[in-house]
Amino acid sequence: MRRLVLLRHGRTEWNDTGRAQGHADVPLDATGDAQAKAVAPVLAALSPVAVWSSDLARAAGTAAVLAAEAGLEPVLDPRLREFDVGPHRVGLTDEQYAAAHPEEHAALVAGDAAGIPGRETPDDVVARLLPALTSYADALADGETGVVVSHGAALRVAVPAFLEWPGEVSESLGVLANCGWVVLEHAASTWTGGVERWRLAAWNRVV
Repeated sequence: MRRLVLLRHGRTEWNDTGRAQGHADVPLDATGDAQAKAVAPVLAALSPVAVWSSDLARAAGTAAVLAAEAGLEPVLDPRLREFDVGPHRVGLTDEQYAAAHPEEHAALVAGDAAGIPGRETPDDVVARLLPALTSYADALADGETGVVVSHGAALRVAVPAFLEWPGEVSESLGVLANCGWVVLEHAASTWTGGVERWRLAAWNRVV
């Protein structure tokens, strides 16, 4: 069996205050650092052979703690970044965004992400994350585990795409907690008639 573990980064001050981060390079806060230190030995116990991470500070910082615990060097990959939320949304709470840019906020509520300047759509995010996840999965030999450190919203759309589920499934997946993780396993089962395929083994595990 091959295993991919997908970990959301630890908390930042912007997470705590409800401000949109997108591609902003916001570091972990003290709580986020503690979360990374708590989850690191749990995932290191799975003996991962690689740690791949978004290059944004909150993910890279989480990955550095985990990789050190596992005796590895993290590999940073910008394809694993969070949604780009557009220049007007970064750093604002939802209420502030609605007040400052009501038309964009209305488009967001209506699900019209394509109508917001600079904002990525779910399809945009899948187009860059899916090839990354596929390449990591293909790099694992039988019996190996790899860890990917990324972002909550990006993982919610990427996981269904990776598993070849309908895109709307992402709406039924819960929000990943900071340092919550997903487990994907590649193995045969009676449900697939003995054919090996990737399956969701766990969603939002936490320490």
